[in-house]
Amino acid sequence: MRSAITPAAAAELVPDGATVMVGGFMGVGSPHRVISALVARGVRNLTVIVNDTARPGVGVGKLISAGCVARVIASHIGTNPETQRLMLSGEIRVELVPQGTLAERIRAGGAGLGGVLTATGLGTVAGEGRMVVQVDGHDFLVEPALKADIALVAARSADYIGNLVYSLTARNFNPLMAMAATTTIAEANEVVPLGVLSPDVIHTPGVLIDYLVERPQLI
Repeated sequence: MRSAITPAAAAELVPDGATVMVGGFMGVGSPHRVISALVARGVRNLTVIVNDTARPGVGVGKLISAGCVARVIASHIGTNPETQRLMLSGEIRVELVPQGTLAERIRAGGAGLGGVLTATGLGTVAGEGRMVVQVDGHDFLVEPALKADIALVAARSADYIGNLVYSLTARNFNPLMAMAATTTIAEANEVVPLGVLSPDVIHTPGVLIDYLVERPQLI
């Protein structure tokens, strides 16, 4: 059985200056309770690897607004004007990565690969400074794998040993990030007894989960 911890205890596991992958797509499928606990703790100087920075006050946007983030690696920041403002003022460094390339770099990190080859970005600003190799007469950019100290993932359901099931767009990045970090912390909408989740529906096996956030108390 995976011991359950509070959101506050999960936030204590994330040190200042850590590299953190945060699941979600525009805030959908993000670990909202742990994010709020990180803001409450006042964590600083995080590097966050995310698909996007959502909106002010939503998902990763809470971390941006609270000054918790020093660097962002994401596919876009267009829906969060605060991220844009902080980037333009030099208060946050932003690395924009094409969405498919971002997913593949995270997947490579979890699979133990050094990186991926892609033609996306060749001859553009995105390809500046990148190594180029030729395969079968075609040029490809070498994009290094991405790994993190901590992955914060969110699931629809978990059982007591950490097996996870995601819903809809939450499957875009959460399963990849769960494999690509030294420590993975999972937050689920519900935690059910072992055996309730059929093996055929499990997206992330419990062996990849280090900590499971306790389910919210219903009043």
